Amino acid sequence: MNRFAALAAAAAMLFSACSQAEPMSTEEALKDYPIGNKDAPVTLIEYSSLSCPHCAEFHAKTLPEIKKNYIDTGKVKLIIRDFPLGGPAYAAAMMARCTKPERRAQFIEVLFKNQDGWSKAQDPKAALARIGKLGGLSQAEFDRCTSDQALFEGIKKLQLEAQQKYDVNATPTFIVAKGNSSEGETISGAQPYEVFEKAFAKALQ
Repeated sequence: MNRFAALAAAAAMLFSACSQAEPMSTEEALKDYPIGNKDAPVTLIEYSSLSCPHCAEFHAKTLPEIKKNYIDTGKVKLIIRDFPLGGPAYAAAMMARCTKPERRAQFIEVLFKNQDGWSKAQDPKAALARIGKLGGLSQAEFDRCTSDQALFEGIKKLQLEAQQKYDVNATPTFIVAKGNSSEGETISGAQPYEVFEKAFAKALQ
């Protein structure tokens, strides 16, 4: 079994209960859904593109340590926001936002792990549809989701807000803030765990 097939099989197990009886509203799809304790004293906002190799590197190498030491212990909550770079990344972001909120983080992880498989495919959208199908998203649901103009415009608006508010112009970019504040320290790039550890210690003071 090749790497893509193995990870697709993992997606099928992760998303076995992911099918939705009815589509979410655009407003629901565009909401932030924090990972971790919603009342955590520190918020880590991540602006990333699902097609970005450095973002995938962060999710593979650094996020597991952050999750173990800060998110799972209730000290930090993570909010992932889309900053798509290119058409396939928009389609991937839209698909992830069409899944149930409680499954979105898992969907994002599978998309990052499968990044080479779908982002470099001859037909990226068809490759994404196959992953979506394994996650319980029918072809009709995938087509409806990825052609939703309101959702597309909503993601573009969030991206513009990130540029204007935080000067985000590359991915990944992170904001480490106290509580639910939207102001905090900016970390650019897939920095090592120690950089985040230092920023969390400062925010926890």
